[in-house]
Amino acid sequence: MPEPVLSGTIPIQVIDPGVEAEGGDAVVLAAFGYRQELHRRLGRYASFAAGFSFISVLTTVFQFFAFGFSFGGAAFVWTWPLVLVGQLAVAACFAELAARYPISGAVYQWATRLSTPTFGWFAGWLMVIGQIVVVSAAALALQVVLPAIWSGFQLVGGDPSPTTRTGAQNAVLLGLVLLVLTTVVNIVDIRVMSVVNSVGVTCELVGIALMAVLLLTHTERGPGVTLHTGPVSGGYLGVFLIASFSAAYVLVGFDSAGEMSEETRSPRRTAPRTILGAVAAAGVGGGLILLGGVLAAPSLTDGHLSGAGLSYVLTSRLGSGLGRALLADVAVAVCVATLAIQTAGARMVFSMARDGALPASRRLAAVGTRTGTPKAPAVVVGVLAAAAMAMSLVSPSVYLALGTTCIVLVYAAYAMVTGPMLLRRLRGVPLGGQDGTDETGRPVFSLGRWGLPVNVLAVVYGVAMAVNLAWPRPAVYDPQGGHWYLQYFTLLFLAGAVLLGVVAHRTTRRGRD
Repeated sequence: MPEPVLSGTIPIQVIDPGVEAEGGDAVVLAAFGYRQELHRRLGRYASFAAGFSFISVLTTVFQFFAFGFSFGGAAFVWTWPLVLVGQLAVAACFAELAARYPISGAVYQWATRLSTPTFGWFAGWLMVIGQIVVVSAAALALQVVLPAIWSGFQLVGGDPSPTTRTGAQNAVLLGLVLLVLTTVVNIVDIRVMSVVNSVGVTCELVGIALMAVLLLTHTERGPGVTLHTGPVSGGYLGVFLIASFSAAYVLVGFDSAGEMSEETRSPRRTAPRTILGAVAAAGVGGGLILLGGVLAAPSLTDGHLSGAGLSYVLTSRLGSGLGRALLADVAVAVCVATLAIQTAGARMVFSMARDGALPASRRLAAVGTRTGTPKAPAVVVGVLAAAAMAMSLVSPSVYLALGTTCIVLVYAAYAMVTGPMLLRRLRGVPLGGQDGTDETGRPVFSLGRWGLPVNVLAVVYGVAMAVNLAWPRPAVYDPQGGHWYLQYFTLLFLAGAVLLGVVAHRTTRRGRD
């Protein structure tokens, strides 16, 4: 086990390119100061599944389609390619780092080694909290699809819309059941998690392809409708930025392939490709579904798209039988996404605890010798996600606030990686880590001369979108008025997370002194 370092600077480690041939992935990991404890069971497809299932196009597009359309009208589909370009730039930067630092706790490890341990600790802290909240938001998404499949899933009764009180209560109930199941799968064995995740992602990919084809072959109007903004008072830029929340919420989590590096075979070759592959597949598939939903909707003006969203389009255009079958596939995607996000969060907690960087680190860093999984982090992430999910009972509007808050935290953590990375490029300092050949003897993934412009784009986009998401707009966060804390929910939550982080960081350091 490495000696935890909570202050100062971690020196750049340059590993002999031939070390892989001598001792395998475990030897490369040992060069970073860690011994192999997690079981390496993941191949290339399982690694891709880890990143793709976190993004989970079907989960998030269905969850936020209605929101995007309600603000931006049909033209909101153009937010998708813009966000995709920005996130591809971030993913490309992460792919470079995944090739050089094949370590669990990717964002935490990358930020630490590119900057300082304290800076990296706060990046990891924000990412952990963001992942916990994303788990809760993903689990709540069951409410968007299950009652539409069968009214019996509305256990509480009343209006199933997640923005109503009965809908929010039922969402929490369904989400709690899901969290129990995903926690059990996470602590059983990495092979069980991998099989469930891979099967679920395969079902999701088939569902995406089928859904896109069916929607685009049942169109009611031409693509020119995407140039119509609808009735908007004032300029369109403001509502367009709000509508971009949908795409911003979907296209995150690709770093999960890096999170699973210590459980992936040949991670320095596999992880960079699966990170980029997950974003590209999600970008193409999600964009086609978004476009197909707008073109196939029976009406753009009857209010259904702003309320029921894509569920309404599927059941009305494709018939209740086929529509419900596709919604069942969406439900599978929601379950697998919740599992994958919880797994990524657990690996981040494990990585930080292994460095002695969290309270109760010894317990959180323990790995089952038989299962090869860190059980305590999975339970902690599950319990805290359930607590975050319960906040939607306070007010149904918290549902949207939770979704936006978790993405702001993730974007902030991403910027804490791409920012120091850009500073290194500008100073001409190497990125460090394994900067030679990968497991096949080929050069590790590198952006080459495109590194600087891509890195600049990643930083500018990431910071701009984080500000956009966190901006306290009453129309978004407090549409009914009278709840100032909802309007400033994201900023208050972020400030609280930082303050709690200061306390946790000082407490951990004091315990070591």
